[in-house]
Amino acid sequence: MRIIETDADVAEGAAWLAAFDPRFAAALEETGPLPLRRRGDGFAALLSAVVGQQVSIASANAIWARVEAAGYHVQANVAAASEEDLQGVGLSRPKVRYAKALAENTLDYSSLRGFPDEEVIAELCKIIGIGTWTAEVYALSSLGRADVFPHGDLALQEAAKVLFELDTRPNEKEMKAMAVAWSPWRAVAARLLWAYYRVIKNREGIR
Repeated sequence: MRIIETDADVAEGAAWLAAFDPRFAAALEETGPLPLRRRGDGFAALLSAVVGQQVSIASANAIWARVEAAGYHVQANVAAASEEDLQGVGLSRPKVRYAKALAENTLDYSSLRGFPDEEVIAELCKIIGIGTWTAEVYALSSLGRADVFPHGDLALQEAAKVLFELDTRPNEKEMKAMAVAWSPWRAVAARLLWAYYRVIKNREGIR
């Protein structure tokens, strides 16, 4: 179970992908060195991923700034907050429900570090409001898993469509089938495609 800890780890995966497929090599010429995209794990990181669901990056950043300013990045504070308090920092009603469910959950975040990728995702998806995309992004960015790929991510799908000159944007099932060949560096392939998305669209595909 390879863990991405440093820029050197990302560079190693990028070199492997470039050698595997010249289209990845061409994308890297345009993107330059890939970002590490690592953040801490735990309640705040998972809540931040929930905040980022189905909203623009600008909106997610603005809401998260208000969440942190109010102290709602702390699990106990969210558990004690009223629904009105959480709506007051910009959370929608569904996300208030998800935030409360997450705050009341007894998940042992440190234990996830030793779980296989599939078990991490399965465990997180037991929590209300945590779907496969959120769980995969958490595994990739917070736990540093090198072989996790968020197949349902629209930016990744769009970047793959352009890079691989596909007629249509691949759906989640098609994206999953494509990404099998990029193991054991699927998480670096995701970093590369997010970076490529930024090049072709002039905007970020993920926070």
